[in-house]
Amino acid sequence: MNKREIAEIKKQFKKDNNAITRICGCYVDAEKQIKTTLKEAFFALSEEEIFKYYEIFKKTLSGGIGKNLHNLEYGVHDEGEDSAHALLMKLRADKLADDEVVDSFYNKVIENYDYGENYYIILIHSSYDVPGKASDNEEMFDASEEVYNHILCCICPVKLSEPGLSYNEATNHIEERPRDWWVQPPMTGFLFPAFDDRSTNIHGLLYFSKNPEELHYEFIDTCLGAPSPISFKAQKEAFQEVLTETLGEECDYEIVRQIHENLTEMAEEHKEDVIPFSLSKPEVKDLLEKSGVVAERLERFDQIYEEAAGENTSILVPAITGTGKFAVKTPDVDIKVNPDRLDLVETRIIEGRRFLLIAVEDNVEVNGMPVKMWEEKNA
Repeated sequence: MNKREIAEIKKQFKKDNNAITRICGCYVDAEKQIKTTLKEAFFALSEEEIFKYYEIFKKTLSGGIGKNLHNLEYGVHDEGEDSAHALLMKLRADKLADDEVVDSFYNKVIENYDYGENYYIILIHSSYDVPGKASDNEEMFDASEEVYNHILCCICPVKLSEPGLSYNEATNHIEERPRDWWVQPPMTGFLFPAFDDRSTNIHGLLYFSKNPEELHYEFIDTCLGAPSPISFKAQKEAFQEVLTETLGEECDYEIVRQIHENLTEMAEEHKEDVIPFSLSKPEVKDLLEKSGVVAERLERFDQIYEEAAGENTSILVPAITGTGKFAVKTPDVDIKVNPDRLDLVETRIIEGRRFLLIAVEDNVEVNGMPVKMWEEKNA
């Protein structure tokens, strides 16, 4: 799913939309014991509850693709009769009306989701009547092409509110505030099936993780049954390993700077893409060639890449570039430079010592204070 398709589904979570047919919930304590469950028509809830749930649903479809949101694709061997995929298909087909199937999913989550504190599992079924689109990309609501039946799962931490004082209107006194268990924004979730090309794709799902580095691999493997994604951090580390192993002793400042400049230019060219910009193995090799890496150093590139990242793995450019700043770090000094002003930093050897030379213009600040870096002397 791309940004536009995700946004289209998120737009369904609003007051005047009645696509959600059923909601189920399961509150689990830190000892993995079920405390209470919820099973009813979504619009039987109060308006205040509905609004709060909408916020949770929207957050489960928020974040960067490849960072917080991951498109997971099922292979042929992932969709057997007794697979996790088959259970998701059953949940969807029954529209969460089969209590036994819903409880089976809860038990699977409780057994395999590693958290250690209280949490709330939410499941909804929704039917989105997908409008057609005219040639000018405007939606035609009277020309529906299909109904996208799907389930959304949200796993939310439940935490005890902070102690404090509050005003009691009934007694007209400031009193100790009662501590309650509050449902927090979701930390994990998924949308099944995927909504690809504005159509149902039962061979894929969209996975959400609030923390990009806590992907809950056991939950993905056992409860979703899909191949696990690679985290942002792991992608960056894989790219760094490819550079280190490929360049060896030739991993000098100028080559790394040129690689970063080329990556920044490529990212700028693709910043409006609805699909995150990534580099395949051949494209990473081409990047190194354009950045000045000699042919001899690329002889073992394919093997190095496959060992570091995997033969068919593409690496997201935002995972490599991060905030876009060009960072130079020594044990005692950190320097961050805007990518379009790398010309301000040079390498020099002065009197036998190695220096990073930074060209200083105007508006120099030290700890937030404007300072004068030199004295102008008369000739």
